[in-house]
Amino acid sequence: MNGKGNQISNKLLSIATNISNTLETTIHFKQLENLGGGCINQVYKVSDIDGRSWLIKENSPHLLDMFVAEAEGLKEINKSESIRCPKVVCYGATEQNSYLVLEYISLSNQGGNATTGEKLAQMHRYQGEKFGWHRDNTIGTTAQSNLQSTSWVEFWQQQRLLPQLKLALKNGYSHSDYDRGLKLCERLNVFFSSYQPAISLLHGDLWGGNQAHDHNGEAVIFDPAVYYGDRETDIAMTELFGGFKAAFYSAYNQSYPLDEGYATRKILYNLYHTLNHYNLFSGGYAAQAANMTKRLLAEV
Repeated sequence: MNGKGNQISNKLLSIATNISNTLETTIHFKQLENLGGGCINQVYKVSDIDGRSWLIKENSPHLLDMFVAEAEGLKEINKSESIRCPKVVCYGATEQNSYLVLEYISLSNQGGNATTGEKLAQMHRYQGEKFGWHRDNTIGTTAQSNLQSTSWVEFWQQQRLLPQLKLALKNGYSHSDYDRGLKLCERLNVFFSSYQPAISLLHGDLWGGNQAHDHNGEAVIFDPAVYYGDRETDIAMTELFGGFKAAFYSAYNQSYPLDEGYATRKILYNLYHTLNHYNLFSGGYAAQAANMTKRLLAEV
């Protein structure tokens, strides 16, 4: 190969060496399949001469810590022995890239049904001692602080809404909408007057594109932004971009019923993700976030 091909070959050689050292066996890549990727990472499936395959996520060298945090999040989910997610092989960086190597799982297009609901409920029953997590991570490429707290309201105010609002203001969010956001933050207690959430293990970024089934029908989740918090935040995000199948919500509620106040709080939780989408992509997300804020203020 020459040109770009040489760069890819050199990067893969470094990754193959890392996998070899981790697995204590020699890896020789034979085939690479470009799986495209979303707006964040480039994704590949690589196979060796013995027919073994891995998933490689790649980005710029300075984003290695993002992959380290994702790896720790996947390990945390696997530790819960609940819903399936890819096992971590290794991660690292070269002069050209940073990367995360994962177990390759062949996925079907089906997902978001009863099996996912049951398994997610099982994961949400795995609980921690404080809201947040022992390390920060990212939501998309936006920094996500997970500074731990014994107060969920304080955590959601200080580590979720306020950072996104401040970033949105820098990105052109109107001062009037920002001020309404601050007013909402001051009144968060209203939404928790009769509800104290459990400290549940969360996926953190559970939209439809981050879940599927393997070819045995087992539910699989991936690309997490893990922390411990109110399980309603995960369920809320499943509704943000079209929603999962009705069987998912039925199975989840049978396994771990939601509080009746969820119908309002889901707007509060999805406001965080809508603000983040504005900060990442701009566009109509500003108006959407502003309308959500107004709806919530009407409740207080």
